[in-house]
Amino acid sequence: MDKNDFLKKSKEVLKKVLEKEKLLNDELSKAFDEVPREEFFPDNIKENAYINNAFEIGFGQTISQPTMIFIMLKELEISKIHKVLEVGTGSGYLTALLCRLANFVYSVEIIKELALKAEERLNKLGYENFRIFVSDGSMGLEEFAPYDRIIVSAAAPEIPNELIEQLKTDGILLIPIGGGEFQRLIKVRKLGSKIDIKEGVMCRFVPLLGQKGLRSFH
Repeated sequence: MDKNDFLKKSKEVLKKVLEKEKLLNDELSKAFDEVPREEFFPDNIKENAYINNAFEIGFGQTISQPTMIFIMLKELEISKIHKVLEVGTGSGYLTALLCRLANFVYSVEIIKELALKAEERLNKLGYENFRIFVSDGSMGLEEFAPYDRIIVSAAAPEIPNELIEQLKTDGILLIPIGGGEFQRLIKVRKLGSKIDIKEGVMCRFVPLLGQKGLRSFH
């Protein structure tokens, strides 16, 4: 079996896993089909693209496990009218899915090398409804606020107030909260001056870097 056949077969197997876990609606299913996850992997591990694990992408960062990504996307309740802030561009895979699902995506990555590589991949694949910024995502991106949806792909010690402030009324923020090896996925819905907080699944993310993160970044 050549590499392309292997990737096609493993993508089919992974899709069945996502369907069994009830993580795909019509739009998420189309996004999964249309975004080539292998394009966001280093060349030497491309064959692992549809294995249901997280993989290292350099600089102490990872591309998240597919089931975790689709748990988050389902909880995000995203639609084509939404303006999204993504904190932690990483490989750019989630950015690509968000481009497919939302109106526009603002993505923030604190590691310049990852941001440039992700931008290169997204441009190559023809995505146009995004902008990537190299800055401290733990502080959000005030310049283009407020956002309909905010999604954070790294673990914070607590929910940064800056992100809540940059969320529209009736907006949703998803963020892993907790230190140590495991965290809890938290869903925040902004209801005027009040916020509704729901605890979701246990998860495992790299630490959020920056002022409001688990680690500072130099």
